[in-house]
Amino acid sequence: MQSNKQPGQSQSQSPLAKATTTTTKPTTTTVVGRSTILSVDLGRTATKSCISRNPADVVFIPSNVAQMSVEKARGGGFESKNTDPLLDLWLEYQGNGFAVGQLAADFGASLFGVDPAANPSKVNDALIKIFACVGYFNLKGDLDVVLGLPFYSQEQFEREKEQIISLLTGPNTLVFRGEQVVVDIQSVRVMPEGYGSLIWCEAQGSKDAPNFADLSVAVVDVGHQTTDFLTVDRFRFARGVSQSEVFAMSKFYEEVAAKIEGADAQSLFLLEAVHKPQGQRFYRPRGATKPANLDEIVPELRKVFARDLCDRVVKWLPERVTDVVITGGGGEFFWQDLQPLLKDAQLRAHLTQPARKANALGQYVYGEAQLAKR
Repeated sequence: MQSNKQPGQSQSQSPLAKATTTTTKPTTTTVVGRSTILSVDLGRTATKSCISRNPADVVFIPSNVAQMSVEKARGGGFESKNTDPLLDLWLEYQGNGFAVGQLAADFGASLFGVDPAANPSKVNDALIKIFACVGYFNLKGDLDVVLGLPFYSQEQFEREKEQIISLLTGPNTLVFRGEQVVVDIQSVRVMPEGYGSLIWCEAQGSKDAPNFADLSVAVVDVGHQTTDFLTVDRFRFARGVSQSEVFAMSKFYEEVAAKIEGADAQSLFLLEAVHKPQGQRFYRPRGATKPANLDEIVPELRKVFARDLCDRVVKWLPERVTDVVITGGGGEFFWQDLQPLLKDAQLRAHLTQPARKANALGQYVYGEAQLAKR
């Protein structure tokens, strides 16, 4: 999206017109014209980011961020640069040190960083998460960023959009794992969370999918902190009937944790165990002598939660909508239980593939289309 416009605001034409395709390896820059595009999906479980439209190149960085002294951050300087950077992400910016991802979790940082009920904004720590992606992909020089924010209300979305544009735009100097990095962010495009998934669906050109550019579509993006309910009329974002609701996977994790003595609902290992296949769902809380078998907990809780989620979708759904696009890690997780419920409501449901990567990939495709117009 252009940084000063809502998606599809001026016309209903598909936003993919004249988009080009570029595929690269994760450690190199992606160039369209003279600019590199960095797409960032600021998830509460993980930041999903890519510099190409190749699904295999989307990186997942746990969302934990810990601020510390520069000296403490530099303590990782003795690590071999050949080690997996995702396990040892640290950077310096404006005189402060930061650990990101698993390293931050080891230092005690939670997924939220702040109380989401008191301050649900994703602008908090967004700059550091984006810089972690810049460092991971070894990006330098001119850069264009595309990202998404929840649509709690038009007022909050516009305010947070301007905040993050102001934070990111222009030259930035940081130190990533001991090496100086300089990037000049030329533009920041911000879209409502979930919109990228619809763009990705259209970009696939699947024969089994309808032409979304001719329909009124609901996008239901089930994330960690929020479920985003978007209505898109022939690719015009209907901001008056779209919303984000604080009811998502974090609530489900809390319900699972409540069944296990000593469990931490924000533990990365609990979250990982919940999403494992049946027969492999084991989680051992710190201090416990025996792991809990989540197969005894997850299936029934998932059915009940899916019913509640479907009720919320149907209650919100505008009358003109005929198709529902389900996306996000939570959307994929609840799909088997959610699909028959939506079918009973006479709605055509579609699951994005890959669901957890679709927003980042669609945002990247949108960035391609916009830069092609320059």
